[in-house]
Amino acid sequence: MARIQLHRFIDLAKPVVRKDDPDSPARRNFLKSAATLAALTGMSSEAFARNFDPDAEPVRYPEPDVVVLDKRFRYKLGNTPIRRHYKGTLWAEGCAWSGVGRYLVWSDIPRNEVLRWVEEDEHVSRRHRFPSGHSNGNTFDFQGRQISFCHEPARVIRYEWNGEITVLAETFEGERFNAPNDGMVHPDDGSIWFTDPGYGALMNYEGKRYNQDPRPFRREAIYRIDAKTGKITKVADEPFKPNGMCFSHDYKKVYVADTGLSHYADKGAKSIIWVYDVDGEKLKNPRTFASMEMNGKVGFADGLRCDEDGNVWAGMGWVGDGYDGVHCFAPDGTRIGMIRMPEIVGNICFGGTKRNQLFMAASQSLYSVFVETRGAHIT
Repeated sequence: MARIQLHRFIDLAKPVVRKDDPDSPARRNFLKSAATLAALTGMSSEAFARNFDPDAEPVRYPEPDVVVLDKRFRYKLGNTPIRRHYKGTLWAEGCAWSGVGRYLVWSDIPRNEVLRWVEEDEHVSRRHRFPSGHSNGNTFDFQGRQISFCHEPARVIRYEWNGEITVLAETFEGERFNAPNDGMVHPDDGSIWFTDPGYGALMNYEGKRYNQDPRPFRREAIYRIDAKTGKITKVADEPFKPNGMCFSHDYKKVYVADTGLSHYADKGAKSIIWVYDVDGEKLKNPRTFASMEMNGKVGFADGLRCDEDGNVWAGMGWVGDGYDGVHCFAPDGTRIGMIRMPEIVGNICFGGTKRNQLFMAASQSLYSVFVETRGAHIT
């Protein structure tokens, strides 16, 4: 769920390129890096024409930016629009629904705060949590307590009913975590599963820079916290950078977005979603669930959620118009629908009283659209 930091392909510390020196090494290096970035992301020069501002003209139904790619995508409603609820975050992430409070929380990582959208009157509260530990992902446990996955300090925390903060995970085998990213709670035993790709430790903007090396980490992995004992175990490390994650609708599988292509292209990283089988306290049988390639362009999946029919919904981005938004994958991994958005979508969740409102934390904004399915889980 972290920002994919593709800008790190271009060394911003290089000398300024002079227009009167077209053959300078700095200029050649800059152009080479820019070409690499453009080829990787397939950036489109076309601007997204849709205007989501409150005073914009209403959209004509049916919503044109909810797109059916396969007849199995039967979730598009004919008379509901995509709505923007808030604009002004620096990098929006980690949306999670509180069924008890009937509100949504989401993170603005650079501003070190968690915001809140209230269903009753749709007002937004800034700094619902501040400081938030530069939290990225958020979720709620089955007692209604908020759990956050923080970049700085790098740890997993729980907000108690009395206002205190409980640290659930801070170190593993004597070493600090990189920067916990996203996670979820299993209903049977209350265990917390989370990813640690380390994006928040690459720069001060989203936490604290711990190493100038863009690839400093040795344990970019998936972990599990035992709810009874607090014991932390590493359950998988196949993804180069495990990012967003979710359980399947029946809790028999785990889906994990791998965004390792941002830093490990030379190591064979691919932009994919992995799927594992849940075997008690372990994960087994790692395999590719879906590729993020679409029409010759490759972007990234970030936040993931599963609906009651077993489909996987993924926040998508880093390509441009016609790709960025939300993609929906059938249980067999086929892309069956998409929601086109004018911003990169870092995270999503189902919420609202009926859990049929898909919220999208997208760069500088919070959006939602009603769909004819429900989230498989409480958040």
